[in-house]
Amino acid sequence: MADTAFSPALLHPRHWPTWAGVGCVWLLSWLPIPLQAMLGAVLGRGIGRLLRGRREVVRTNLRIAFPQAAEREIERMTSAHFADMGRGVFETALAWFAPDWRLRRRGEVTGIAHLKAAMADGSGVLLLTGHFTTLELGARFLCLAGVRFHAMYRPYNNAVMDYLMHRWRENRSGLPALPRDDVRSLVRALRGGRPIWYAPDQALKENVSVYAPFFGVPVRTVSATARLAQMGRAKVVPYFPERRGNRYHVRILPALEGFPQGDEVLDATRINGVIEQGIAFAPTQYFWVHKRYKGLPPGVPPVYGRQRR
Repeated sequence: MADTAFSPALLHPRHWPTWAGVGCVWLLSWLPIPLQAMLGAVLGRGIGRLLRGRREVVRTNLRIAFPQAAEREIERMTSAHFADMGRGVFETALAWFAPDWRLRRRGEVTGIAHLKAAMADGSGVLLLTGHFTTLELGARFLCLAGVRFHAMYRPYNNAVMDYLMHRWRENRSGLPALPRDDVRSLVRALRGGRPIWYAPDQALKENVSVYAPFFGVPVRTVSATARLAQMGRAKVVPYFPERRGNRYHVRILPALEGFPQGDEVLDATRINGVIEQGIAFAPTQYFWVHKRYKGLPPGVPPVYGRQRR
């Protein structure tokens, strides 16, 4: 476990710009939530028009995921996605700074019974989700619903952000945050009957990946989900956040039956299918700016840098 105690070194002048930025985010979090939504959508659409290369990445991903959609619909979804990304900036500020009383009436969590059923025999749980624009706020609503879990974290190069991200996640989730590469601590937590927040839909390292279909296209996919579940004697319980206007819904699904199967490709394919199911609830709120189809099998032509129709 990393030492997350506050250090006077974090007040060194070289960190002042970071503290100033955090202070600005704190101030923004106190704007009326409908105003935040409007400003975020405007910000996101503006960025989407400026970042033409990243906009084409979004288009390409959407064309792969929704091959039956007309080009006009793809363009509409692309613009909506950037608006959702912009709103996600303000939603992250809310997740970090808003007091409980300000958020409680803004969202609901359904399906908690599925999580309780999975843990009734003392099993640990991988709370499986994907990278959505509402990711941080969705996790906060889980906390508000009384779900205590270990949050995974990636160490930051910026010392202030590393300290703050760790503390924010730990203070909100109720259990210590765990480094995502510390397999021993993750397995120990699962065997101890505790939930761990887990989003395996972006890492593309070859040594922990297999090729499995994602929206019908074989792509490098994390295979560690099955290994963690097996090593930790844990169950996999999917959950997905969704923005509905200026309200939020977090949907917890039943634990996966018969998982893992013992075949890396079959298990990774099933996890991708679960993520696809979550995307279907809120298609434009998924993190489509990520180059998910960068890790294609050898010999397959790249999809980015050219249009795919």
